[in-house]
Amino acid sequence: MIRVIRGYIARRRRKKTRSFVSTTQQKMRALNSTHRDRGRRKRDFRRLWITRINAITRANGASYSYRRLIHDLYKRQVLLNRKILAQMAISKTNCLYMISNEIVK
Repeated sequence: MIRVIRGYIARRRRKKTRSFVSTTQQKMRALNSTHRDRGRRKRDFRRLWITRINAITRANGASYSYRRLIHDLYKRQVLLNRKILAQMAISKTNCLYMISNEIVK
């Protein structure tokens, strides 16, 4: 059976590991940290967006909450993600009020 020669990607990764730091353990730890923190950054931004949307919706009406807003958006099939809703909450608060009022009706 013929031996398969690996591509350049693994070689490039090992070369990068050797070139940056003095020990491979430091590089391995750094790569693990970056991999972990990419997921953490996504979670942190999602939490921030949810907090902003919740603050604006509660300011609009005391009985209305983030949970009901998202549920009503899905029910009405309005395709706005949390990032866009949070940007609207900051820059165009009236637009978010109009959307939430239309959904409540």
